[in-house]
Amino acid sequence: MNSKQFVMASLALSLMSGSALAMDSVVLDGKHMTQDQAWAIADGAKVKIGKKAANNLIKSHELLMDAARLGKPVYGLTVGVGLNKDQKLFTADGKLSKAVMEASKSFNYSTLRAHSAAMGDPIPVRLTRVAMAVRLNTILSGHTGVQPYVAELYQQYLNKGITPVIPSKGTVGEADILMASHVGLAMIGEWDVFYKGKRVSSIKAMKDAGVKPLKPIGKDALSILSNNSISVSYAMKGYRDASHLMAVSPTVFSLSLEALNGNVSPFLPQTNDIRPFPYIKEATSEILHQLDGSYLWQLNDQRSLQDPLSYRTTAYTFAGAKKALADLGEVIDVQINHSDDNPGVIQNASKDYTQYPQVAKYLIEGKGGVFPTTNFEPLPVALAVQGLSIALTHVSHNSVMRTIHLSDNHFTKLSRFLSAPGNNGHAFGAIQKNLVDMQVRNKRLASPVSFDGIPVAGNIEDTFTNLKLASENLIQIVDNTNYIYGLELLHSTQAIDLRKLTNPNLDMGKATKTMYEDYRKQVPFVELDRPFTPDIKTSYDFITQY
Repeated sequence: MNSKQFVMASLALSLMSGSALAMDSVVLDGKHMTQDQAWAIADGAKVKIGKKAANNLIKSHELLMDAARLGKPVYGLTVGVGLNKDQKLFTADGKLSKAVMEASKSFNYSTLRAHSAAMGDPIPVRLTRVAMAVRLNTILSGHTGVQPYVAELYQQYLNKGITPVIPSKGTVGEADILMASHVGLAMIGEWDVFYKGKRVSSIKAMKDAGVKPLKPIGKDALSILSNNSISVSYAMKGYRDASHLMAVSPTVFSLSLEALNGNVSPFLPQTNDIRPFPYIKEATSEILHQLDGSYLWQLNDQRSLQDPLSYRTTAYTFAGAKKALADLGEVIDVQINHSDDNPGVIQNASKDYTQYPQVAKYLIEGKGGVFPTTNFEPLPVALAVQGLSIALTHVSHNSVMRTIHLSDNHFTKLSRFLSAPGNNGHAFGAIQKNLVDMQVRNKRLASPVSFDGIPVAGNIEDTFTNLKLASENLIQIVDNTNYIYGLELLHSTQAIDLRKLTNPNLDMGKATKTMYEDYRKQVPFVELDRPFTPDIKTSYDFITQY
């Protein structure tokens, strides 16, 4: 599959999988960032902040300050520093009093330091940059109340290649507070960053790049650390990887069907229009398209009327994965274009239920309000990630079973384990254990993790999504399935070559023939037993890059 075909396949699936052409710059406004744009930023595209979004930042921060003036609960100003009871927050000229400003700064610095408590190796730079692009965009939605300079710092970090070192473990999926805090810690000059290919102190990198450190006040620290951008970046990688896997799936399967001498009937419109589950028509049509010109459309006296279920039901596994992929893409797009802050700073808040004092107390003089939220809850994304993991494990199961069947002469009418004439060794008999290994791993990884956890913070924080872990599981499932597909391709091309020994003019589908020929340029026909480890790695690379 060339790049144009991949783009078209992705568009047909309504995916944002990173297949678009490289972008030089991206304008963020807090509402319309695509996943393609986030990946472009990760790869070096310059970030610009939309004018309207920049103005909203100012208004949002002013609204937060108004809330403080009126004694509304504001982290770091009226809550958390103990000044709201016995000291005035604002001076006569309407500015924050020096005592309150100092206390707020102290609270913010302390908050960033105390929450910088993650573990493990650093997150890859590219994923950190995706996370920072996501967080910048959600800040630009205008509901955080941070100083506008916070957004400017995210922008400068991205544009000048300053990437905070973020440990990779320590989140339960209810905002990545112990991890994301390292972004703020770097911005105040107390942590390390990756800069110009080296790990250096952030204060040194900022000085070299001409960036002023952050002096956080009010809600700055909380907004920097309490969000899900890191976990979401992993979900985005899982989505992107799965998009490519599903783009190559119809061709891998169709080549395997030709290797089996399988029956096309389960994929015909006559057999599927009578029960039109979502994406079934799309999945079956893609398979039939891959087989355009194939010998499978001609009669063959060795062809079975009913193939093994792993062949006959594969369109259903593809349809399920396509639906799950679309579901994940949809919720990611919502997540990366809306605020997940708590509290939420809402300009021109609606009047719904404001006749009640409990609701009215969050309002500020008709300008808007500062409301407690649960927008830090990423459960929709976690559920969609897990749904895709389950769907892809059905995909991988069918691939494993198909590959094992290709080694069985009962089904193929070819040699046992696809051994070539004159090869009296094991052929593909031993390497089936790889298939089992990968599939057992996938089944374990597909088990939901969003229920798991232990209540913390005085039993207040008693729910979990484990979004990052779920996303890591998805990424690994895709990676394992790339190996599984590589093994299936090793078998299916061998079977095709064995069929060509008796029928040199064997017609293949246009798409399957292209994949077969491209693969054979890298992995030759197995005439005699040889070490298969290099072939397996090459097959894996072929799938991931096709």
